[in-house]
Amino acid sequence: MHTMIKKLKRTVVFVLKLALFASLFGIFFGIFGIKNPWLFNLSRTTGVTMVTFVVLGIALMSVYGGYSIGTQKSKPIVHSMALATIMTDLVTHLQLSIMNTSEKNNDHFVYETPHLLLLVIVLQILVIVFFAYFGNYVYFSLEPPEKCCVISSSRHSLGNIIPKIRRFKKQYEIDEIIRYNDPQVLDVILRSNTVFLYDVPAKERNDLISFCYQTQKNLYYNFETIDVVSQGAKYVTLDDKSMVMYTAKDLTMEQRIVKRLTDLAVSIVGLVLTSPIMLGCAIAIKLDDGGKVFYKQKRLTKYGRVFEVYKFRTMKEANSINKSVTENDDRITRVGKVLRKFRIDELPQLLNILVGDMTVVGPRPEMLENVEKYTEELPEFSYRLRMKAGLTGLAQISGKYNTSPKDKLVMDLMYIENYSIWQDFKLIFQTITVFLKASESTEAFGREELYDFDNDRERDRKPAPGEEADGDK
Repeated sequence: MHTMIKKLKRTVVFVLKLALFASLFGIFFGIFGIKNPWLFNLSRTTGVTMVTFVVLGIALMSVYGGYSIGTQKSKPIVHSMALATIMTDLVTHLQLSIMNTSEKNNDHFVYETPHLLLLVIVLQILVIVFFAYFGNYVYFSLEPPEKCCVISSSRHSLGNIIPKIRRFKKQYEIDEIIRYNDPQVLDVILRSNTVFLYDVPAKERNDLISFCYQTQKNLYYNFETIDVVSQGAKYVTLDDKSMVMYTAKDLTMEQRIVKRLTDLAVSIVGLVLTSPIMLGCAIAIKLDDGGKVFYKQKRLTKYGRVFEVYKFRTMKEANSINKSVTENDDRITRVGKVLRKFRIDELPQLLNILVGDMTVVGPRPEMLENVEKYTEELPEFSYRLRMKAGLTGLAQISGKYNTSPKDKLVMDLMYIENYSIWQDFKLIFQTITVFLKASESTEAFGREELYDFDNDRERDRKPAPGEEADGDK
């Protein structure tokens, strides 16, 4: 029965994806076809335009996450689909305007009917919102949340993982919480559909993973250094002996050239396009308290080289102590709260990229004080200095201000081990999603939650700050 439901869910997802894309396609060409009747005729021009929409749409949806019902909440799906669709519309509409530059239509280039483009985008977003919420409703109506167990080593570790799981109430229902060394741990796994392993010692974690694999349980476990290494490794055979081969990586000469040229292009274009925003920020900061506009701070980049990063000042000058921001931090100015919320305070780092201190995509440049502290706790933290510090990156996009140092480290190392030019461009496009989840990505360090192993059913607990009650926002 469970297998049939899984097959049915896959079929439903496929049908909904097809229906959504067909709707977006139909809205664009249906509305623009009124002004351009040739779109309804079979011709090479029509074919090229439609293929552009389809290929670009599929590629951008892949970049932003696409129609991932069942694995994402509805709001992130709306964000990702809307971004991909708007970019696809803009490029295809520009192509339509170029193709209409001819003797029969326009004797010179005209950016045609922008009001129709706006109408198309509005209608498409309404369709996306409907399909996102309706799709998740149908998906989760087919099967109740998976019964989960959480296996960990301490109350502190539980406080790190349980709030994250409980944000996805429609996917997972925490049924049992247990220590990894409890004699009943294997019985608990057998009673569960999905197993979460978090901060379990290496040997015991390997044993539990093997047992979950043997009993065909869905499994989540946090990354350790060995897992990052395996991501950058590949399977080989020496004679008849199966081995894992890891080769120490560094950027090739071609990659260095392309990356630097990309840095120059993005920084120059970015400075030109954002100059009005940066001017407005400078004026707002001056009017707020009359202090300095920019703030310089020493950071670490490749091979441990120290440089000064430029940012818009977001804290009171008298209280600009070099320590991480905490929840309700009174050092932050009124203007600073807005700048930090939308990450606008980091725009001056385009200057760092232009002069070569930073790159567009790379590990987050950490404060010297934090690097020293984190390296004491996590010696592997220095591994991330194998690549130049970046304005954006996997940790900056997927993480938050209060993401744990270990999780940031894993994201940075995953980026380094899986580096490619395509990955850089993909992350550049994904950076815009940071602005759409501004309230989440800028969460500051707050209080820690502790969970008791002896009280493993906490279903009546009030949601923690920032934890959503309905599981589908």
